Amino acid sequence: MVRLTIVGRVSDGMPLARGARYVNEGSDDVLSYNEKGEFLLREISRGALPSSRMTIFLDQYYFNYLVDNGICFMGLCDALYPRRLAFHYLQDLQREFSKFDVKLTERIIKPYSFVKFDGVIGNIRRKYIDTRTQANIAKINSDSFIEDNVASESFSQVVKQREQFEMFERMSKAHLHPSPIWCSKTLEVFAVKWMPLGLMVAVIFVLVTCTSLPRFFTGFHNV
Repeated sequence: MVRLTIVGRVSDGMPLARGARYVNEGSDDVLSYNEKGEFLLREISRGALPSSRMTIFLDQYYFNYLVDNGICFMGLCDALYPRRLAFHYLQDLQREFSKFDVKLTERIIKPYSFVKFDGVIGNIRRKYIDTRTQANIAKINSDSFIEDNVASESFSQVVKQREQFEMFERMSKAHLHPSPIWCSKTLEVFAVKWMPLGLMVAVIFVLVTCTSLPRFFTGFHNV
């Protein structure tokens, strides 16, 4: 069964619609996975995940998503729900979404405010609840989609990759922004003004020391 649906904009990771909330369908509150779906949408937006289609495994569920014309269609399904049928569901959403004016979706600035599409999600989802209908059996047996060509990954691995990226980003910023003490303007002026004098004093000290030591040892020997 499709437990959760998210339709989002890839350019900025903005979730546009998600349909009805299926709280009473199942023992788990799948709405707790909504934030994880939004996280995946942001990862797609920043180019960390393939920009076409993919399956992300998580607990007893999996996320399927496909991207078309800058819009991501994502569904959370039970682990035993046929992946091929889940992608047919997303394709149906994509076809219906393409009937709306693109400029309308581009103007959306609040998450999940494209309520016109919520009803569409609900209507299409009802057609995919029963996997044993003739229509759904035909889609499962169809050769129009081969899931072997779809990349898959675990959700934990996606999170790990994100953490590694953030650590690398912090290290890069630290390298580009050295200590403010050593790069201060005051220290720069001090170095330019007093460093030559300091070097000159050091050279004179070395020369005086080198000429004085032989005399010292000669006098000490005579004593």
